[in-house]
Amino acid sequence: MLGPMNEAARGAIASRAADAAQPLLPDYGGACLSEVVPTLLRRGEHFSAPTWLAPVAFEARQVVLLVLDGLGWDQLSERRRNAPTLASLAGGPVTSVAPTTTATALTSLTTGTAPSVHGIVGYRIALAAGVLNVLKWTTPHGDARAAVPPRSFQTHAPFLGRRSPVVSRAEFADTGFTDAHLPDVHLAGWRVPSSLPVEVRAQLRAGEPFVYAYYDGIDKVAHDKGLGEHYDAELRFVDRLVGDVLATLPSGAALVVTADHGQVEVLGPPIELDDEVARDVVQFSGEGRFRWLHTREGACEAVAESCRDLYGDVAWVRTRAEMLAERWLGPSPSPEIAARLGDVALVAREPVAFFDPSDTGELRLVARHGSLTPAEMLVPLLAGTP
Repeated sequence: MLGPMNEAARGAIASRAADAAQPLLPDYGGACLSEVVPTLLRRGEHFSAPTWLAPVAFEARQVVLLVLDGLGWDQLSERRRNAPTLASLAGGPVTSVAPTTTATALTSLTTGTAPSVHGIVGYRIALAAGVLNVLKWTTPHGDARAAVPPRSFQTHAPFLGRRSPVVSRAEFADTGFTDAHLPDVHLAGWRVPSSLPVEVRAQLRAGEPFVYAYYDGIDKVAHDKGLGEHYDAELRFVDRLVGDVLATLPSGAALVVTADHGQVEVLGPPIELDDEVARDVVQFSGEGRFRWLHTREGACEAVAESCRDLYGDVAWVRTRAEMLAERWLGPSPSPEIAARLGDVALVAREPVAFFDPSDTGELRLVARHGSLTPAEMLVPLLAGTP
């Protein structure tokens, strides 16, 4: 059934999630997304399976890791009747990373490193070349692959340096973000979801010990329609897709299902900064629920204090120094990676977002993510066999 896991591990996560007044920090080095791939790839070596991973996954000869973009633990738990196949798998929640955004979380998942190590520290990152939209790999000047080469921007190899096959949308093959977090992999592309299990089966029949598969429909529906009936319909479809993948598994193989982040429905318009605060902000980066403010020289502390006064009831406010000291992003980053962060972060703890006048595309989003609430931070890590 959905959720069986070591009680100590479950209790540790539950106790941290229960205090809604505090951000739920990633469990780097423990039950965290960044530990999943290294643990699966090292199965069979001489160490014990961690308590947060179902034994069936650790003991399997072949493993398929299926990533369902946007499927948070809270959303799945509330809708288990719509997902009987997922509900039949063993496992429980693990934490994502900070921020809880696709670009950062998928890079941590594939490379097995924290954001402060791999350096993809958000959806939109302020650089000398302009603010980089990581998923599109563009700046205001257009395609940024020449100005910001993906492989030098993010240098950690995926899958512990192994050339594991990736079953994902075919159109992702030549993107900058793929080149940043999945360089030199064998991409077995699919163009319609029904082909995903077919491609997985082909890789398993070829003898691959580890197959990484990715599906993004849940995230798309949540952004566009929110967490209502469209979301429920997509979850029912995804549950059938999971069943189809399970049916392809040969004897001795296991399916592991996880996600990059959860979702929060934000129905009101994004909050625009107070004029007095905005005068000391020269640039924005990040995203609506994890908004970085880049301040004028010498204005960081004053902006942080003003933001605490104005927005402390709906957001956690941290300076860069405070966030790094609290290890939100992992261990201390290099100066180059630290420079990619803003000076003050507004991290929403209520269902709100913060406006960036240079990223008006965000205005169309209904469900969002990026922050460190349990709904966004906790993701499933489930496993099973046919």
